[in-house]
Amino acid sequence: MLRAKLGNDEERHAPRRGLTIRGGPVKVYAPDGAIGKPPRALAPSRPTLRGLRIGVLDNAKPNAGVLMARAAEQVAQRTGARLALVTTKGPGHNAATPCSDEVLARLTKEVDLVFTGSAD
Repeated sequence: MLRAKLGNDEERHAPRRGLTIRGGPVKVYAPDGAIGKPPRALAPSRPTLRGLRIGVLDNAKPNAGVLMARAAEQVAQRTGARLALVTTKGPGHNAATPCSDEVLARLTKEVDLVFTGSAD
């Protein structure tokens, strides 16, 4: 009875005498390089949402504004927060672009918590 040796299947793969790669030698890099900066910690969460102003930033996806506004209303009702602002990203902006500087400034000034984003 003949048994194939591990890694040497003469029927499908003829034995090789070393590895040949077009373009010259292959460089292998060790994975033990310098370590990047550690991730930043998130801001501490507030113990309660009571009294906070909630904003909704509509990202222009179909029904995103309606969905997020409804979710924000429900959160406000359950927590004692209030829905203070529902806005879009601004003229010419869409789901793939950031909001305008004016909208960001308004959100920063008028709300404490922002609902944004909606997937397809």
